Amino acid sequence: MIIQKANGRTLTTEPKQGIEFKMIAKTMFGLEEILADELRQCGAKDVEPITRAVSFVGDMRVLYRANYTCRTALAILKPFAEFEANDEQELYDNVSKIKWEKIIDVDGTFMIDSTTSGEIFTHSYYAALKTKDAIVDRMRRLFNHRPNIDTENADFKLNLHIADNKVTLLLNSSGESLHKRGYRQAVGVAPINEVLAAGMIKLSGWKCDCNFYDPMCGSGTLLIEAAMMANNIPAQYYRRENFAFKRWSDFNIAEWKDVKETEDRKIGSGDFEYEIWGNDIDMGVLQQAEQNLQYAKLHKDVMLYHGSFEEQEPPEGKTIIVTNPPYGERIKVEDLNQLYTKLGDTFKNLYGDRCEVWLITSDFEAMKHIGLHPSRKIQLFNGSLDCRLLKFELYSGSKKDKFADK
Repeated sequence: MIIQKANGRTLTTEPKQGIEFKMIAKTMFGLEEILADELRQCGAKDVEPITRAVSFVGDMRVLYRANYTCRTALAILKPFAEFEANDEQELYDNVSKIKWEKIIDVDGTFMIDSTTSGEIFTHSYYAALKTKDAIVDRMRRLFNHRPNIDTENADFKLNLHIADNKVTLLLNSSGESLHKRGYRQAVGVAPINEVLAAGMIKLSGWKCDCNFYDPMCGSGTLLIEAAMMANNIPAQYYRRENFAFKRWSDFNIAEWKDVKETEDRKIGSGDFEYEIWGNDIDMGVLQQAEQNLQYAKLHKDVMLYHGSFEEQEPPEGKTIIVTNPPYGERIKVEDLNQLYTKLGDTFKNLYGDRCEVWLITSDFEAMKHIGLHPSRKIQLFNGSLDCRLLKFELYSGSKKDKFADK
């Protein structure tokens, strides 16, 4: 069965077993293994973590599912051309040989993200410019018309990767970055990236098997990511921006609908019986968190409290605490060292041995003032900030007493 779309392209409306191909999923530094596990759950094969990315093999169904469900992916890329180029002319000639008319609509728009390394191509912008010239020159020869460049909202997003003389061209199937979930209606001063928030929660080992608490929740990103996990809500459930793969010539609308409906049927199917709490001393950002939770229809799943973290006890029972305190970068704190001292005292004296704390910070001096020895340190990046995700295993009394019977 065939359906004709308004732009003239034909799309198949019946799911079918697709041809498998290699893909690259981009992520943030330190989250590669977490994303690899997510991709395996999507049915991906030959999964291999690399720096800030994971390579894998799958068909279009896997591509659709990875885009819709992976919480720690920034983009899913499909390589479609590899060749060698030893100078700019060879790059132009090889790009010109690609049948771009089968990839890009002549009336559409495109953009190129480029990364170069080595001594041949030292300027990524110029490499992207030569690639762009080759594409539009070919299209103009064929159709006496050319697609336009759009750096903001292109129909087709290409990735150009050059390492020495090895050139790889990839098609971005996601479009806008997958960290833009769509639920964030109000934004605080220094909101944490949604992919990083999800990665922190997964690195903590929380499997929706106990309470979750963020004592400095800001506009609620960690809380919403936790609530989405607890309710089996797909990562891109709230996304309104169309995925780029919907504009591809081989887009299978029935396959996509089947993937989406299959994942959406899982929403609310878990047996989460615990509590998700957030707290913040700033009423303004708490109102932003409430607005975001209302939009995501998760306001009944998350309890918000107003006050100092020093006064608010976590929920009763076993609790995982994941938080993103001020670093002193974008949020100015009069005495950051004192704040971290209060954090450590609160962890020790108020939270007790039923809680486990995970805290991210880029202020390595201030973190020494927590006064507790972290059992794990994981390097992550919050934007350009080199951070550490610290794990604190809390216990009453002395460490010697805790392990005396073991």
